[in-house]
Amino acid sequence: MTLKPLADRVIIKQVEAEETTKAGIILTSAAQEKPQVYEVIEVGPGGTVDGNEVVMVVKKGDRIITGKYSGTEVKIDGEELTIVRQSDILAIVQ
Repeated sequence: MTLKPLADRVIIKQVEAEETTKAGIILTSAAQEKPQVYEVIEVGPGGTVDGNEVVMVVKKGDRIITGKYSGTEVKIDGEELTIVRQSDILAIVQ
């Protein structure tokens, strides 16, 4: 199954947490901090949203940071994805 976001929505997937610290200590999954960095999987076409013209700035493959509780989580074919509005994206990681 594939998802195609509408309007100013973006489908993102969380980047896996680091399994070791900078000092080389291996962390268990319970000790790993949930990263707020996501990879953009698919981008909607933009257009008019709430009477305002929205131009999509993010593109497929970008790494981004969102608010901690932003978006709607969905599970498609066993993969956990999140759908957010472009306005919920705080920054593009370069």
